[in-house]
Amino acid sequence: MWIPVAATTRPRRETEIDGVDRVFLAPAEFDRWIADGELLEWSRIGPHRRGTPYPPLRARLDAGQPVLLPLDLRGVPLVRARLPDARLVLLSPPGYAPGATVAAAAEHTLTHDHTERVVDELVGLLGSSYPDPAWSRVRG
Repeated sequence: MWIPVAATTRPRRETEIDGVDRVFLAPAEFDRWIADGELLEWSRIGPHRRGTPYPPLRARLDAGQPVLLPLDLRGVPLVRARLPDARLVLLSPPGYAPGATVAAAAEHTLTHDHTERVVDELVGLLGSSYPDPAWSRVRG
């Protein structure tokens, strides 16, 4: 499972590595990425913005690799619009009811009340669509 490195306009912290922890962009460069379609989705968090770079994600999907997108809820409809065949699973805390737009965009909603149960459900959902990683092991 591949997790993309988010792009952000917030300043880099001392312990963060550009391109590893986040892709740090000036606001003007972030605007250019939006205009050029380089972000799958983006949102504003306080005074800064964050988004998911699209080209590396598209390359992983084209190679058949499953991708885990940590998204703000506002990003879910944007992902659904750009990747209509994506299997979107919403992990929500107990007692949370997503809005209609988010609920309609997500294929599944799992309540994250017990980690082991949620992991089992996610593996069940993904296991039916992706090959077992054991296929690459040497058998003998």
